[in-house]
Amino acid sequence: MSSWFLWYYINIMKKEILLAHWPKITVKRHQQLLAFFSSLENAWKAKSENLQKMGWKDELATNFLDWRNSVNENKITKILEQEKITCVLKDDSNYPELLKEIYDAPFCLFTRGEIDNEGFSLAVVGPRKFSPYGKQITEEIVRDLASQGIIIVSGLALGIDSIAHKTTLETGGKTIAVLGAGVNDRHIYPAGHRNLANDIIKKDGAVISEYPPGALPSRFTFPRRNRIVAGMTLGTLVIEAAEGSGALITAQSALDNNREVFAVPQNITSPNSAGVNQLIKNGAHPVTCAQDIIDVLDLEDIKNFISNREIVPDSPTEAKLLEFLSREPIHVDQLVKKSELDSPAVNATLTLMEMKGKVKNLGGMNYVLSR
Repeated sequence: MSSWFLWYYINIMKKEILLAHWPKITVKRHQQLLAFFSSLENAWKAKSENLQKMGWKDELATNFLDWRNSVNENKITKILEQEKITCVLKDDSNYPELLKEIYDAPFCLFTRGEIDNEGFSLAVVGPRKFSPYGKQITEEIVRDLASQGIIIVSGLALGIDSIAHKTTLETGGKTIAVLGAGVNDRHIYPAGHRNLANDIIKKDGAVISEYPPGALPSRFTFPRRNRIVAGMTLGTLVIEAAEGSGALITAQSALDNNREVFAVPQNITSPNSAGVNQLIKNGAHPVTCAQDIIDVLDLEDIKNFISNREIVPDSPTEAKLLEFLSREPIHVDQLVKKSELDSPAVNATLTLMEMKGKVKNLGGMNYVLSR
């Protein structure tokens, strides 16, 4: 380690990392400290009267000084090492380039895994309570995007978020989960997604948060998390959303930072339709397939790949079934009736087609094209 880097780590980087552990730190307060004291090294030596001159109330200044005087640097360092957590600062080369452009970008990202700063990324969000239609569309669109290297970013939440992450992994793509809590294994939220978080990390993705290890989620941290999801991506795709849905907060964050917003049109009687259909009324790009997104983002190579992905039948029976299969679910009995093929042949062919990734069984013997 060079003497310059050692000085930088001790005097600058380490102070940034320590400050990110203060429970009351915000992007605004971090900016205030830098603007008033010129450096965090100077801020670290500040007295109460200096902090009050900067504009902090006595209670906040006292809280900071008490925390600063009691913070256990060795304990923090040990936890980061044990949990294999990297602290990515805004000046680091692996800090998401697009995220730097938003006005309230986190000054520190606690990261497990690797942030890919080379590829294109898209946020995919939706409700925890989703419809079969929402699940199907998420899997179809994410599969096409992820298979060509689009990095899928979401929030690891129950519902559409987890479907987007899982589909990306199944496709062999990369995905990033942005949390509203600590990224250490014990505090992954929801707890049921710890294995999913670890799978994301193992498959060259990342789990990130602006909150330090041990931080618990709250009604404040989730909306703040959403600005990162939108801020680090080229655009945000909203699958389903009722009025007041958290997915709409992410969409608004995308709009606030001049990013594209995409929305899947919904049946107007669906409980998850109001938010999405309103987005489209307000100018969001309506999306029915992955190519709609590719067209808007003008990613020509990916566009060519998707347009050329036609399903080629491997037998006369497959060719016959493909006449009636579409992205709309159809029951196997209907396929037998329409194709005029016998039931054993239809079932056997569908099984083979599913193994080849051509069709998908949605349950209840209902089938759709998988791409």
